[in-house]
Amino acid sequence: MTARTTARTRTALVIGGGIAGPVAAMALHKAGIEATVYEAYDSTGHPAPSLSSAGGMTIAPNGQQALEAIDAAETVRAIGTPVTALGLRSWTGRHLARLAPPEHLPTTRFVWRTELHEALAAEATRRGIPFQRGKRLLDATDTGTGVTARFSDGSLAKADVLIGADGLRSTVRSLIDPSTPKPHYAGMLTFTAHVQKTELPSTEGVLYMCYGKRAYFAYQIRDDASAVWTVNLPHREPMTSAEAQAVGAVEWLRRLAQTFTDDRTPAPDLVAATAPEDLLITGPTETMPPLTTWSRGRMTLIGDAAHATPPTSGQGASLASESAVQLARCLRDLPPGQAFKAYESLRRPRVDRILKHTTATATATSAAARTATPKPAGPVSRALRDALLPMATRVGGAGGAVWGAWQFDHPIAWDERVE
Repeated sequence: MTARTTARTRTALVIGGGIAGPVAAMALHKAGIEATVYEAYDSTGHPAPSLSSAGGMTIAPNGQQALEAIDAAETVRAIGTPVTALGLRSWTGRHLARLAPPEHLPTTRFVWRTELHEALAAEATRRGIPFQRGKRLLDATDTGTGVTARFSDGSLAKADVLIGADGLRSTVRSLIDPSTPKPHYAGMLTFTAHVQKTELPSTEGVLYMCYGKRAYFAYQIRDDASAVWTVNLPHREPMTSAEAQAVGAVEWLRRLAQTFTDDRTPAPDLVAATAPEDLLITGPTETMPPLTTWSRGRMTLIGDAAHATPPTSGQGASLASESAVQLARCLRDLPPGQAFKAYESLRRPRVDRILKHTTATATATSAAARTATPKPAGPVSRALRDALLPMATRVGGAGGAVWGAWQFDHPIAWDERVE
């Protein structure tokens, strides 16, 4: 073999400072590879566009296992609120199912996206990893022995490899494959809110997902009487985030109150208790078809840039963390070309299985499928959903009240060599 094919990776450019980028940088650092994170926005709490761009998200047990592999799980535990189970309800208030991961796994955590960005960046910085902010990537040149990145401020950066962790509208993805299709509007606008004080009882760690008569509503009421909620509101005409925000929180709260007026769930009360300044108008939900390639030459993709997941999967941040850690293992043990092939071999089957599982569950119950379209479920669809959902959660891989262990129990064997 020539030196060119056997050379190991010593340096990396990580494009994107949201979730996948800092995790990848920390994993590379642990693997002995010098990594620098380049972030387009000037601040840590930037509104990074991605499928999971809502104000809040959950970090599943498998995501925490990935962070455990690089000694970073405490970052999530320190800022996250425990979610012990998911409760599914009809718009009538009827209990449909309750799902929980196996008890031996880490507890799912609800986190605010901005806080997670800040916590991961702070932990990476504490480990000595450089962050360059205000660095919007324009293009990159693969020389065969390295990559040179060019940014909008005229600066250049060079390293052995370049990793695209730049989200749903990834610039790196377009450099790897210019023919990659663009994200498209999924027919929903997303809103998230923090309610300072409610008169409702605590949900005791359960996050409830309600298939409303006109829209999907998820909520959790904490022991201190505060609450968080998220809405996926069907909206036929596409709107940008800026256009949605221009409507204003007061008007959106009025429209949301009308949307849930018939629902016999906590949705009407929680919307009514929300102060306009506590409503996050996070804008359109978008989808992305699977990519044929994640890598080319000395460039590769992780996170939403590589495998965007539907919001209903609850796995976006967790899968991104898994991919970041596995990529670092591969680059630690193999030359870049072989490392990227090994990385895709490790990740594609799992990512594809979770995507198929999410789609199958949605289709089987009819409910989640309806939440992904502009048209809400009609009376017949709602009746079928409410009848089938309890059975689907028992026989569709959930094992009764235990939520698919194969999905959530996925430790990464960091110390094992990648061949």
